[in-house]
Amino acid sequence: MTEFPAVEALLAEHAEIEAALADPAVHADAARARSLGRRYAELASVVAAYREWHGGVDDLAAAEELAAADDDAAAEMAEDVAALRSQVDAAREHLRRVLLPRDPDDARDVILQIKAGEGGEESALFAGDLLRMYLRYAERQGWATQVLDSTESDLGGVKDVSIAVKRRGGGSADPAAGVWAHLKYEAGVHRVQRVPVTESQGRIHTSAAGVLVFPEVEDPGEVEIDPNDLRIDVFRSSGPGGQSVNTTDSAVRITHLPTGIVVSCQNEKSQLQNKEQALRILRARLLAARQEAAEAAASDMRRSQVRTVDRSERIRTYNFPENRIADHRTGYKAYNLDAVLAGDLGPVITSAIQMDEADRLAAAGERR
Repeated sequence: MTEFPAVEALLAEHAEIEAALADPAVHADAARARSLGRRYAELASVVAAYREWHGGVDDLAAAEELAAADDDAAAEMAEDVAALRSQVDAAREHLRRVLLPRDPDDARDVILQIKAGEGGEESALFAGDLLRMYLRYAERQGWATQVLDSTESDLGGVKDVSIAVKRRGGGSADPAAGVWAHLKYEAGVHRVQRVPVTESQGRIHTSAAGVLVFPEVEDPGEVEIDPNDLRIDVFRSSGPGGQSVNTTDSAVRITHLPTGIVVSCQNEKSQLQNKEQALRILRARLLAARQEAAEAAASDMRRSQVRTVDRSERIRTYNFPENRIADHRTGYKAYNLDAVLAGDLGPVITSAIQMDEADRLAAAGERR
């Protein structure tokens, strides 16, 4: 245990939460039960890794003791002892990795927003491509998606779209399998290089779309919003080109006065439904803003390069003529853009996860 002094407290916490979750009274408070369940899942990976390492250490000690007691046995067991040492080393490294501080939001669902940038219709068409890519990736992951708000362009692209991405019930309890654990790396500017459908001379153009990702607030009480801090405007929802698609003022725009954050929703049929969806997006954005402020204040905490990229910074290029996708943070490059846009985004995201983990391992080494 002395090699990993932090484990003892985590094992005790795991046992305490396990006992608490067995108490029916705890489940009367749904928010507390969810919070405990999320923490229990986080600790479960630590407990499993510790047991694997500790069991390997015991097996290795027993094998070495047996080999030391009998010279004949030592020769016969040399290969087994070497294999056990290798297993213990691997288990030790795995335990060290799971003990690294995790992002507490990894198990959360997300709200993802795509905004067309400069480039007119071409940028809006690319934003539509990104939307389909994320929807298909979510489908491959077994996640549920819901379009909260969308403004289309004349040619069928999207100027601005917000979607909720949620893990379906019964999914893995491992926070690392959560939606935020994967999609948090997608925030930033995505650049496209291709011949637009509006280009008559066959010239390659470059345009971009921005992606914002926010961890979703599970319990509205988690982010308190004073109604006096809100300005709520209603208007008629519109379609491509600004044409009215609703004869009533059902669309809602909410401005959070203290922060200046503005969100709007027009996809639902009723004003009340649009207001609820807009508040859902606002809570997620306020939570993200609060967390960013806390991280900025913690000057002694090294932050991952892949996660702290400025939202205005280009993170990825989609080159259609070469069928190439390149992530500028991680160095990932592949010539299967068509497959990626069809939802095969896993390897790209894995490259970001691995870089993030490498950053955290390096930071842990610096603190020793």
